Amino acid sequence: MKFRYAMVCSSNQNRSMEAHSLLKRQGFDVSSYGTGAHVKLPGPSLREPNVYDFGTPYKQMFDDLRRKDPELYKRNGILPMLKRNSTVKLAPQRWQDNAADGSFDVVFTFEEKVFDMVLEDLNNRDHVLKKCALIINLEVKDNHEEAAVGARLALDLCQEIEAAESWEDSIDDIVNGFEKQQRRKLLYSISFY
Repeated sequence: MKFRYAMVCSSNQNRSMEAHSLLKRQGFDVSSYGTGAHVKLPGPSLREPNVYDFGTPYKQMFDDLRRKDPELYKRNGILPMLKRNSTVKLAPQRWQDNAADGSFDVVFTFEEKVFDMVLEDLNNRDHVLKKCALIINLEVKDNHEEAAVGARLALDLCQEIEAAESWEDSIDDIVNGFEKQQRRKLLYSISFY
């Protein structure tokens, strides 16, 4: 593979991790992140989410929720999701703290506010490398079914980008073709490292 990819959602749990898992299995150089202040997982009610710090191991979250209410968190898919996540990497990572991870060629976000946060963060960094990065937003609802669909669509786009002679010259055609075929709108922008 020619490029380094980053998958980014709010909590680095569902959408970004589903895509990270799939792309990793397909041999892509991929990482994943969240942009939120904390990692939030559904709780017993909307007003009672489970909140963790970025860097808390997925296994620790799994054990905590299994201890709190194993039936609820198994039924709503949180325990299986955390189990999958722990096979991909140790813990959720925050995008804004990732400078030490190096630069990425292509960054996928799965929600417009996350797209805006990634662009803002990149624009506020020192652009010492003078290296461009493609940022794409593929809007995906934050549920397990849509995350699986979004991951497959992100994989399709990554394969198209990899196959292009130069993504800089073909991105308009790639996006237009994707939007026609999938009937989904993409946002994209160029930023720099």
